[in-house]
This record gives sequence, structure tokens and C-alpha cells, in this order.
Amino acid sequence: MFDTNNLLISDNNYPSKNDALLIPQVFSYFKAPVRNTIPSKVMTLLKVCEFIKSTRYQRQTEILRGITDIKQARTFKATNFDYVTFSGTFTSRRNDALIKHSRLISIDFDHLADVNELKTALIKDKYLEPDLVFISPLGHGLKCIASIDLEVAPHLEWFLAIEKYIKGAYHLDIDQACKDVSRACFLPYDSEVYINTKYIQ
Repeated sequence: MFDTNNLLISDNNYPSKNDALLIPQVFSYFKAPVRNTIPSKVMTLLKVCEFIKSTRYQRQTEILRGITDIKQARTFKATNFDYVTFSGTFTSRRNDALIKHSRLISIDFDHLADVNELKTALIKDKYLEPDLVFISPLGHGLKCIASIDLEVAPHLEWFLAIEKYIKGAYHLDIDQACKDVSRACFLPYDSEVYINTKYIQ
């Protein structure tokens, strides 16, 4: 197994922010409901950021956050939110249906005591250098999308390294489902979504 101990803290493991190979990174976009596993198109981080920042998903997000029953909330989210597979393009949302990896990984944080505090910290994190950070549909979690170098290590080893780093640096656990390349990420409304400046220069 790849040694994950120093994977995140080596300056040699991250390409330059201006590395043309990182732009654009594309991945699959799926229309709601989540049971729809066939993508409708390919998306970029900049386009997803525009979707999240606009009012496109505002009504669904507001309704969802007003639902107090956990089971009902999950059902509503699964039925009413479009989603993406940040880690790649697929013919169908299955790990074995991967067309091409995007060199991105999604890091999910759930049930946070202070969403905005962690959001600010992640944006400033010099090891993760997130590409995109936004508040989850339910409002008490965060989605953090970061670049990974697949020539250094495969997707799973990056997940394990990031998991270890987050535990040590922030004393938090991340969603284990993010180890799957085909991990679905619902797109909510977040007017303060963060995108790395390398995508808008």
C-alpha cells in the first residue's frame, strides 16, 4: 500500500496552480432524482459553481432545510436535487463505469458545530488548497473538492491520506463514501460558494 504519511505535506505532490493539465477538469452531471444513474452532460467546476451560486437550487434548498423529519428530508433530497460525480465522467453512476478520472476528490463533512468556521479554515488550508467549497443541502455540512495527482497515488490512497490529515489537523471525520470514485454529490444553493481563483483568472 502507498505510504500516506507525507502525501499531503510534500510540496512535490501538488502541481502548480497554473498547471494547464488541471484546467478544465470535467465530470458527469445527473438530473434529479438520484435513482437516475445516467448522466445528462459533462460539467466543469466553474459551471457547477455558477449553478450553486445562482437561484437554480434555492427553492429546493430552502424547503429541504425546513423539513424536520430526517427520513422525509433524505427522501426529498434524493428526489429533488441534481447531482454530479466530481471524481470523473461515467457512462453510468458505478465505479466500474468510469470513463476518465477528473483528478478531483470530494471531501464531505457532516453534522458540523460551526459550518462557516470550518469553511474559512479549509479555504486557507495550504495543504488541501481546495478548488471548491460549499455548504451541503441540509445546511449543517460542507463539501470540499480538491485536486489530486493520480501519478503520485490512486484515488483511494488520496482519500486515506486526506482522511488522516483531516483527523489530525481538525479532529474531524469525513464521509467514508467519498472513497468511491462514483460518489454522488447533490448540488444545493450557496450564494457564498468558494472557488479557487485559478479557475476564474
